[in-house]
Amino acid sequence: MTGPGTRALRVGDRALLVELRDGAETEAFHAELLRRRAAGTLPAVREIVPAARTVLLDGVADPERLAAELRGWVPGPVPARVGGALVIPVRYDGPDLVEVAALWGMSVEAAVRVHTAAEFRVAFCGFAPGFGYLTGLGERYAVPRRATPRTAVPAGSVALAGAYTGVYPRSSPGGWQLIGTTDTVLWDAGREPAALLAPGVRVRFTDAGLPGRDRYSGAAGPSGDGADAEGGR
Repeated sequence: MTGPGTRALRVGDRALLVELRDGAETEAFHAELLRRRAAGTLPAVREIVPAARTVLLDGVADPERLAAELRGWVPGPVPARVGGALVIPVRYDGPDLVEVAALWGMSVEAAVRVHTAAEFRVAFCGFAPGFGYLTGLGERYAVPRRATPRTAVPAGSVALAGAYTGVYPRSSPGGWQLIGTTDTVLWDAGREPAALLAPGVRVRFTDAGLPGRDRYSGAAGPSGDGADAEGGR
């Protein structure tokens, strides 16, 4: 199925929880499931739910048989994305942007270039309806969560935690580092689909600027853009 340590656990009568070693392995396994389902070679599964290091297979007719079949799988590479990415304009005005730039060892302007240069992918969703965990920056740009979470993060806040980028779809408590804001509506119960982000969706962030104000709120991180400033992947 995958590397050592991977296992499929029964969850109730009709589900399997597949535990994997890391995010990359989980992404490859999830892609393999979707590939086989599209080809008609995946046994009947009602729902496939990826997370950081697990994939839940729900509505499985014969979990024991599927678990045995998974052991022989060798997932292929994650397929190249086709079609365009979802573009989310961002005003890079977040209160933690200067701190993030300092953690990355570059100026605020360079940090914004890093974030807008990367192409992201929704690895999984959770926390709140419409909230996607986006990969694309890599471990080089991982940042810690705040020691003290905020009691209320505004809707539309673009934030970082670990190696993930996320956008808060509604106001809620949160401990992620806030680097900007967007007017893009991530969750709308009256829209079909209600969630703009779903696992596998590609995303790019663009710099919407700050009309009438100093760029990036006049913030300045450490001097020197450095070679890393041009690449976020």
